[in-house]
Amino acid sequence: MNTQTKTLNLVLWIVQILLALMFGMSGFMKTFMPLAELLKSIPGLEVLPEGLIRFIGISELAGALGLILPALTKIKPVLTPLAGIGFLIIMVLAAGFHMGEGKFDSLPINIILGGLSAFIAWGRWPGTIMSSHSISTKPVSQS
Repeated sequence: MNTQTKTLNLVLWIVQILLALMFGMSGFMKTFMPLAELLKSIPGLEVLPEGLIRFIGISELAGALGLILPALTKIKPVLTPLAGIGFLIIMVLAAGFHMGEGKFDSLPINIILGGLSAFIAWGRWPGTIMSSHSISTKPVSQS
């Protein structure tokens, strides 16, 4: 692996870890925090039904795990770029929600997180340089 490929791999891992932490914390709050406390912590959620808030939280938790575990364990590594695509979709939907509510100040964070999610999807997609060097699609050998 050349220096440029190693650097890209390192950057991808850093972005994956940071996004997993951010979405993991957000998902944990939306899944497990009492609704009244959650609505105080995250303004704007009060217009959503509780079931949708909890669904979003569970989706964020699953995606956070999907950003790290498949790539780390090399078990079904294609799930890592799919998690990136999932977060990109969540950010597009969140941006649409915020615009519909007239809250345009939230758009930059949606764009940044969506862009980072797309970067992971691109960098870890099967057939790219990073997928062939850092994430094997072969089963883990039993030694």
